[in-house]
Amino acid sequence: TSLTSIDVSSFDTSNVTNMSKMFYNCKKLQSIDVSNFNTKNVKDMNGLFSQCNEITSLDVSKFNTANVTDMSNMFSQCTSLAQLDLSSFDTGKVTDMDYMFFRCSKLSSLDLSMFDTGNVKYMGSMFCQCSNLKSINVLNFKTSKVIDMSDMFASCTNLKRADLSSFETTSLQNMRAMFEKCSNITVIDLSNANT
Repeated sequence: TSLTSIDVSSFDTSNVTNMSKMFYNCKKLQSIDVSNFNTKNVKDMNGLFSQCNEITSLDVSKFNTANVTDMSNMFSQCTSLAQLDLSSFDTGKVTDMDYMFFRCSKLSSLDLSMFDTGNVKYMGSMFCQCSNLKSINVLNFKTSKVIDMSDMFASCTNLKRADLSSFETTSLQNMRAMFEKCSNITVIDLSNANT
């Protein structure tokens, strides 16, 4: 928890299948260069950067996530992270996105329009306590297999609009507190929801 820097530039990760909690709770880590990580065989990224409170930016643009099934808690509580480019992420095999961006309180926008969520079952607290989030693009989300959206946008206190018109709720079992404490939201489009 006192680690401030780490050099992983020589890591050969080509055979790694599990990166869960690799940098978990490195609370004082200020920067980390993972831009050269070979992640083609990785299946589990659960909590990979969780609670890296001091990191302000992460370059994961070269991550090959084609085989990843678990992204839960991946960036959870990265409270200083101001921007994040996930446009290259292949999420076609992911089933769990619970708490993926939980308490990323400095993020003001997220473009997840390239995410394939066709196999995701869990989205609970996915954006919960992203208190600075003003815009989010989830227009291409496929949610027909999702069973849990509890607290998904809870305490997104600066979010003014949520266009969830692409959301299907045929498998959904839990929507508890989905928009709790979204005090500035004025428009929620759930026009295709099957309740």
